[in-house]
Amino acid sequence: MSKNPSRFAAVALLGLALAAAGCDRQDSSREQVNATAALAPPDNAPAANDSVVVDTIGTLDRSHKGEAAPILRFQAPDGTETSAAQFAGKPLLVNLWATWCAPCVKEMPTLDAMAAAHQGSLQVVPVSQDLDGAAKVKPFFAQHDFKTLQPYLDPQAGLSIAYQASLPMSILYDSTGHEVWRMTGAMDWTTQTAKDLLAEAR
Repeated sequence: MSKNPSRFAAVALLGLALAAAGCDRQDSSREQVNATAALAPPDNAPAANDSVVVDTIGTLDRSHKGEAAPILRFQAPDGTETSAAQFAGKPLLVNLWATWCAPCVKEMPTLDAMAAAHQGSLQVVPVSQDLDGAAKVKPFFAQHDFKTLQPYLDPQAGLSIAYQASLPMSILYDSTGHEVWRMTGAMDWTTQTAKDLLAEAR
């Protein structure tokens, strides 16, 4: 009985596909680190509940796009209470971090540089989730001599609880106070990828 050439070709292609898949699984972590996600225009943004890995920075989540900024209170540098909702009028990036979080500390200089570069067009608010509040955060800021960032405090970790955050987490809001995206994981805020992502807020 003669072999069916098309069936033989299909089986061969299936074998190659399975072998390639095995290689992909083996090298997926390396590829994930080196890959840069394509940034789709706002009208082509991923569907709700989609998460996109971008560079080496963690996970970009657009599933909360359009949600209003929470009215949860945290402490401003002057000691008064404020909330993300009170920053409406210009785009806002809220960065949840802590002094004990190594990835948070690593990204802070780039966050400071980005904040300086976007002064006047983007508000950058790093909110510490340190339970010891100012006792930990003020010496940290004094030691690092940031040029633009100011120490905001949330010693009750209310924002971490509300966002179910894994630190660091950054949330971008547009000028009307509605969420654009949130990022879980540290990133270099001076990269072109960061600039493109931040430009999504109007």
